[in-house]
Amino acid sequence: MTRIAILGAGAFGSALAIALGRAEASRTVALWGRGLAPGARLSDRLPDHPLPSGVTVARSIQAATHGASTILIALPMKALGALGSELADVAAPVIACCKGIDPDTLTGPSAVLAAMTPAPVGVLTGPSFAHDIARGLPTALSLALDHPSAADTQQVLSTSTLRVYRTDDVTGAELGGALKNVLAIAAGACAGAGLGQSAQAALLTRGFAEARAFALARGARADTFAGLSGLGDLMLTAWSDGSRNYRYGLAIGQGHPPDPGMTVEGVATAAAIARLARRDALDLPVLTMTHRLITGEIGITNAVTALMARPLKEE
Repeated sequence: MTRIAILGAGAFGSALAIALGRAEASRTVALWGRGLAPGARLSDRLPDHPLPSGVTVARSIQAATHGASTILIALPMKALGALGSELADVAAPVIACCKGIDPDTLTGPSAVLAAMTPAPVGVLTGPSFAHDIARGLPTALSLALDHPSAADTQQVLSTSTLRVYRTDDVTGAELGGALKNVLAIAAGACAGAGLGQSAQAALLTRGFAEARAFALARGARADTFAGLSGLGDLMLTAWSDGSRNYRYGLAIGQGHPPDPGMTVEGVATAAAIARLARRDALDLPVLTMTHRLITGEIGITNAVTALMARPLKEE
């Protein structure tokens, strides 16, 4: 019997539990989340999708991870530090399902988790909305894990509706998932301001080129950024109001205050990118302008004027 532990019962963690827990009798899922009581059959983040019989709600992180062959971390990036020493004794692959760059350490989730555990650490990412996964709609994800156990982990996480591809480029997969959130905020702002789809397409194309160059300089591979974790995730997130990052940008573009209770990973990532750009003298006009929009340092009209007035160059 294969046991999967999922730490975090937000929308994405709950959706993964639902998809993996109903897949087959040989696979069980232990789901842990703050506020999720043992015996619960429903996550308040996905109230229309009950937990299947293959899912048990664990009383503690230790109870969830005991005997697990794979541990999925579906907590927000900002909550990873709260795990503390909970993963110090685990041996199973630990897979981050969150996206972002920590604004303090300027590292991604794999580095944060690697400092907590001797276990192999990877990333599960790609174009996916939680409600699609929970409904059993066909979804493809990318598992980035540079370890001999990667093929086994890929098999464990794959179902008839969840197709998992494998790569050993953890850096590329992680940065693709993080940077597309910033670009989705920019795309939402562009749409909210009524600048037109031509402007939105140009903004995303140039922003993606910036993000790709940034990632390649940090050891990512170009094919990873062109895959599910990069271009694929951007295509979903930057054009749909199902994306929290897009809706956050849309509110900015419309001149409305974004929902303060909404978890928007791109906000912290934009702050981290702005810090890195200053520290390393990087030319990242779209990414850093997005951070200035978020903080209110610049308005959408002046941001567009500044980007359009940049010196002409080759593509």
